[in-house]
Amino acid sequence: MSTNYSLLFYLKKPKNYVSGPKSIYMLITVDGIPKEVSTGRECYPSKWNSKANRVKGTTEAVKTLNSYLDTLVTKISTIHTAMTAAAEEITAESIKLKYQGKDTKCKNFLDVFREHNMQMEALLGNGFKPNTLKGYKTSLLHVCEYLEKEFRLADIDTRKIDHAFVTGYEFFLRATIGCSAVSAAKYMKHLRKIIKVCIAHRWITDDPFAFYKIKVKAKEKEFLTDAELRRIEEKNFKIPRLAHVRDIFVFCCYTGLSYADVKKLKWIDISEGVDGKLWIFTSREKTETSSNIPLLPKALEIIERYRDYPPCIAKDMVLPVLSNQKMNSYLKEIADVCEITKELTFHKSRHTFATSVTLANSVPIETVSKMLGHTDIKTTQHYAKLLDNRVAIDMEKLERTIENKTAPTGHAKIAALWAT
Repeated sequence: MSTNYSLLFYLKKPKNYVSGPKSIYMLITVDGIPKEVSTGRECYPSKWNSKANRVKGTTEAVKTLNSYLDTLVTKISTIHTAMTAAAEEITAESIKLKYQGKDTKCKNFLDVFREHNMQMEALLGNGFKPNTLKGYKTSLLHVCEYLEKEFRLADIDTRKIDHAFVTGYEFFLRATIGCSAVSAAKYMKHLRKIIKVCIAHRWITDDPFAFYKIKVKAKEKEFLTDAELRRIEEKNFKIPRLAHVRDIFVFCCYTGLSYADVKKLKWIDISEGVDGKLWIFTSREKTETSSNIPLLPKALEIIERYRDYPPCIAKDMVLPVLSNQKMNSYLKEIADVCEITKELTFHKSRHTFATSVTLANSVPIETVSKMLGHTDIKTTQHYAKLLDNRVAIDMEKLERTIENKTAPTGHAKIAALWAT
């Protein structure tokens, strides 16, 4: 929005003035509304040129004073230009406050972080999960510690957040807090989100993350081979809790459901699909994307086994899923019994579905991605990189194709016979 803006200097006599120098004031006017600001300098009325808004004379003292007034003009002009570029509301009062360093739009960074966390807490169950909030609360504590130990500050003006602050925080997370690369990357993402909030409100003008890239080496996703999966499937567990956990784990190996998704699975989520067979129609707890999965015979056999199981009926559950901690604890026992040396965690069932069960058996990667509920196919492509046996099978097909192309055709065989 364009504004009419002007600046001039004048002499203002103090209270009970009789004679002597008067104070030099700066008058900022925007759209006809003025605000005066003291320059902290004085001048005798006889020495003041009201037309030029400057002090008369050529002495060094006069030159120094006029030079100072020129500096003030430049400062006010710079403030006005910056406010115009930032599309801020320009008034004589707002320019005056910025000049005096009392900008009302100034925000402390930790206040912004706390406000963000409070809003997230108010929206728990409506787009945000408790673990997400827990992570941001931990991030806030880390930033507080960073400010205290590195800057001796209880908070920091958002305008002072720069590239050095960002890179310093990453080093602090790794060196002082002792975070792994993965954990540090997570906390840096939290910091970036809060900074984006500040940028959106124009509390920060230059993005401190502009020349920074969050780097983290992708962790290799371990999965069970066909032989290892069969070993678990075929093992006869006499302890009910191990048998139950084994069944739920194997079910997820054939459906790709995560712990959170299988825990909330109800019979209402299972219905007839386009092929007339039973499918799971659900949405991922993590990403809220739809995930439609045809039930393979082994998965169907497992859920039928628990259809009339009293605890499942009482809780309206398809399977008797325990806490994640207990599931992983019992899976360690299962791994020992089945002589599996890999660290067996519940999430490996999802990895196994993506690799050994689907991709290794030529299910198109687009189909696997859709069943897993991935929002980006690049996530699914990471699984494909792990399959050496898939590479071997594909190369074997290529060899056969090349052999068929180079083998003599019928006409070539006849020509060869005539040649002999």
